[in-house]
Amino acid sequence: MPFFRNLRIVLSGLLAVLVAACAAPGAQPGSMEVRQGTIEQITPVQLASSHHTGVGAVIGGVAGLGVGSLIGGGTGRDVAMVLGTVGGALAGNEVQKKYDKPVPGQQVIVRTGGGVLVAVTQPVAEGLRVGQRVYIEGNGEGARVRPQ
Repeated sequence: MPFFRNLRIVLSGLLAVLVAACAAPGAQPGSMEVRQGTIEQITPVQLASSHHTGVGAVIGGVAGLGVGSLIGGGTGRDVAMVLGTVGGALAGNEVQKKYDKPVPGQQVIVRTGGGVLVAVTQPVAEGLRVGQRVYIEGNGEGARVRPQ
């Protein structure tokens, strides 16, 4: 049937887009903002796992597609491939959620030379203490506090 043939093409394209979306961009050249300050407060926090979200669903979907392609022939095979892809994606996502565990981190509040308070949440950096002079490297989610 043409419908299932077209569905197979659409699902293949969707799978290619999902795999490409999981690729992380490399480091971008350019300048990095560095500010100086003094640590006012350090609070322990839990950070989300560093695993890439969605990888389990993509791998499960590909595995389900492969298993579904082995079942039956004709339109039954097409239906098995679609169901295998969807079922595998759901199962892969659930497995990934089960194994994602939070990692220890810290929220560091720094008072800059201009009197502005800056809060940086980062993985635990040993050797930081309240009252210490530090550098804040970068900005946004990529900011990190480093000892001077």
